[in-house]
Amino acid sequence: MKAIRIDRQGGPDVLRLVEVDRPIPQAGEVLVRHTAIGLNYIDVYLRMGTYKQQTPFIPGREAAGVVEALGAGVTDFAPGDHVAYCETPHLGAYAEYNAVPSGELVKLPDGIDDRTGCAAMLQGVTAHYLSHSTYPIAAGDTVLVHAAAGGVGLLLTQLAKARGATVIATVGSAAKAELATGAGADHVINYTTTDFAPEVKRLTANVGVAAAYDSVGIDTWERSMSVLRPRGSLVLFGAASGPVPPIDPQRLSAAGSLFLTRPTLTHYKLTPAELRQRAHDLFTMILAQKLAVRIGHTYALADATQAHIDLEARKTTGKVLLIP
Repeated sequence: MKAIRIDRQGGPDVLRLVEVDRPIPQAGEVLVRHTAIGLNYIDVYLRMGTYKQQTPFIPGREAAGVVEALGAGVTDFAPGDHVAYCETPHLGAYAEYNAVPSGELVKLPDGIDDRTGCAAMLQGVTAHYLSHSTYPIAAGDTVLVHAAAGGVGLLLTQLAKARGATVIATVGSAAKAELATGAGADHVINYTTTDFAPEVKRLTANVGVAAAYDSVGIDTWERSMSVLRPRGSLVLFGAASGPVPPIDPQRLSAAGSLFLTRPTLTHYKLTPAELRQRAHDLFTMILAQKLAVRIGHTYALADATQAHIDLEARKTTGKVLLIP
């Protein structure tokens, strides 16, 4: 089968299209023939070596497709089922096939095609736990969403609005501002022309926001913390501009008894039931046309290098898919 393999960590050029053996599902695993593969910023971190991973490896933790074969003991899926998965404990999604633990799979309901199902998984489940669990948004809250035109940002904005929040969004261009507005953002700040911190303070009459959802990292986290209301939550769920340095807990106290968390999806899908409930909520909203999943760009699997270049250059919006 064709796959993208990383033999050494580095820039986008280390992504190589190779022929490898098709995996054989072991006990408790399902062989999935991919029809769509999700590209996520964690793939960049792993490729660069920001997150350590022994080489060689096939990157990718998210895909959708069709069940081809079952390992011993698997009873909740059948060949021909359309399924999706995200954030598996092992990698391997940048390929035509992958063997996935059955507990990591979600069956796609009628009406959800493979590409939508794939696009709704990692970013959608992330937006779900951020808005429902990490800081459970309540009606009347005002929240700040950075990178609001990205895959998570667009979904998080919609989910926050569905829970009754006022959303202040930051974006990097006029075109991205239109996307954030279309997702329901009440106020959109173009950070290339306006410093978001004083603008957020102005918009909230210096009260501050209940939560700041920050996937940018080093460039924004201190200003994100500065616009929180007392007992507000700084939710750091990414580091697109670089990791945040160690923080003295006394700063949280002095700034208003703030909460700081660095959540990861693994801890918000601790059981198959939890993962499937979050996915079920998302699929239900999509089918009811209450949640729009935007697939912004698709690339052939062989063009994974260009996809990474564009993602890092912030030229993409919505979800980016690789198609085998």
